[in-house]
Amino acid sequence: MNTTLQRFFETFQRVSTTGHLLKCTLGKPTPTAPDGLKNIYLRPVQLKAGPRIAFTFRYATRDEVRHFSAEEAARQLESLLGAAFLNADLFSTEQDLGLSISKSGKVFLSEKKPAHTAPADTRHNREKQRLLDPAAPWLHTLGITSKQGTVLPTAQDKWKQINKFLEIIESLLRAHPLPADARIADMASGKGYLTFALYDYLTKHLGLHPQMTGIELRQPLVDFCNKTAQENAFTGLQFVAQDINAFLPDRLDLLIALHACDTATDLALAKGIQARAGIVVVAPCCHKQIRRDMDAHNELAPILRHGILEERQAEILTDGIRALLLEASGYRTNVFEFISTEHTAKNLMITAVESGRPATDAKRRAEALEKVAALKAGFGIREHFLERLLE
Repeated sequence: MNTTLQRFFETFQRVSTTGHLLKCTLGKPTPTAPDGLKNIYLRPVQLKAGPRIAFTFRYATRDEVRHFSAEEAARQLESLLGAAFLNADLFSTEQDLGLSISKSGKVFLSEKKPAHTAPADTRHNREKQRLLDPAAPWLHTLGITSKQGTVLPTAQDKWKQINKFLEIIESLLRAHPLPADARIADMASGKGYLTFALYDYLTKHLGLHPQMTGIELRQPLVDFCNKTAQENAFTGLQFVAQDINAFLPDRLDLLIALHACDTATDLALAKGIQARAGIVVVAPCCHKQIRRDMDAHNELAPILRHGILEERQAEILTDGIRALLLEASGYRTNVFEFISTEHTAKNLMITAVESGRPATDAKRRAEALEKVAALKAGFGIREHFLERLLE
């Protein structure tokens, strides 16, 4: 092993076992890094099981946290640095080190006096910086909080869902910032919980001046949401009673459709793709169309005679093909768990960001469409509704 690299690893192991570690960050991912992984942040934490090093794997649309002992953390660092990442910064109360590895394999190490000498905060559940103020009046109007700004016991799940949604949006905007006058549509906006939360976040935290439209068929909900928007001086937010298919935006920067039922999700996706929205975020609900047509002709056919397994397979197929059709349309996609099933059963989310790589889009499109065709053939599906909308 390179002696400079060895010195960095030895320093990390020493400061992490002696309590002097403050944090360590890994950056500049290589092509061998997992798809979408941008950085890894390490910090010491105190768990019931004892001291550990928390690794936060920061992807484009989510964060994943894993905990390791000091010895395990050192091994993880050795396997990642030089392979998946080429840069590292180590901060401790003893010294600060900066490591850089060139493409040719040369290792450069810089050393500085410690920027911070106070011990690290090792609390596991440190209070997060809030993206949403629970004292916001609209939260009380929507039945999330009391008049005093306290989240109601009956609304804890909805509160967690709202905050998780904003964390996902925050992560997406790191990779694809919105213009100051962003045009945003929320398809099947319902009572507007997430619509109001997004508008509040974009205006108060990011200082943007978006024009947001909530699309909802039920007139009473539209009237309620417009009244709430006016009472809170959300001048750039409006709701309209309209079918998704009738919505014809001249420009769209961000499209969201959370829990739009069955093919309504496909209608929303098609609107986003056709308007070339920079970001598309959907959380599908119900998957009836594919299940009605599905007639498997592959090795899974014997187990799909069980209704519950057929239902779950139909959900996977529906959303998997949606992701592939988004890729065929020039988007980078992610499919992941939106929030734990203990808070909501509707917990799958698909996010898509314009790839901005026209040189490779034709090849990606062909590959994605080939995969769609193979899936349809294997499961006896005539067509996916989104395909028809995009023809």
